[in-house]
Amino acid sequence: MTKPGVLNIPSMRDRCSEAEWQARVDLAACYRLVELYGMADMMANHISVRVPDEENAFLINAYGMMYEEITASSLIKVDHDGNILSRPDFGALNYGINKAGYVIHSAVHEARPEVACVIHTHSWASMAVSALECGLLPITQTAMRFLKIGYHDYQGVVLDTAEQASLIEDLGNSEALILRNHGALTVGNTVGEAFNWMHRLELACRAQIGAMSCNTPLRQVGQDVLEATWNNYQPGTRRPYGVMEWPALLRKLDRIDPSYRD
Repeated sequence: MTKPGVLNIPSMRDRCSEAEWQARVDLAACYRLVELYGMADMMANHISVRVPDEENAFLINAYGMMYEEITASSLIKVDHDGNILSRPDFGALNYGINKAGYVIHSAVHEARPEVACVIHTHSWASMAVSALECGLLPITQTAMRFLKIGYHDYQGVVLDTAEQASLIEDLGNSEALILRNHGALTVGNTVGEAFNWMHRLELACRAQIGAMSCNTPLRQVGQDVLEATWNNYQPGTRRPYGVMEWPALLRKLDRIDPSYRD
């Protein structure tokens, strides 16, 4: 029997490979975690994951569902041209995808084949920092991880594929990007890695807004220390992010509500 307020979406498990199903479970978990940690914007924004063993396909949310109700079966598979390859039966709701999400995410997946997951948020903290001329300041250890973060100038709602080239150029080979007057974007070789980057970027933005709100001079750190700290967070220096955290985060979700696995 369907619970009140819960969409009755048929399982997609028998319609995809085991590798794709695992990707669906991880992606659904990421949506739930972004909501849980206060980074969601109702049904706006998107998180996507590359479909394993398929060069031209990624999974993304159905436009019309809240992050807190995303499940493995509710995700839609699309190609880099925005064509829907598979989706569940949403009944009369007939959900599709949001074009702005497709334009941003398809650009990254096509240009960065090593990237498995792309996360874009409109959290209050990242939007606030994105509107500051100074950008993200390296005033905390967490923010120093983003010492060399990129910036992408606002060009309007991202509906035109013509913006993809400048977006990719501004992202470069980094893991994070501030979208000026807009929000934030992170990528990762795994879902767990991308979430780790976004979680830390969110904390850095919140800390900066909090510190700047105190209306007192900010304590500066020497450039040599900034560079050394930044280097400590780089892939060649430490283990990949998310390796330890992701299994623990999944256990956390399982204790709260394991329905993301459906």
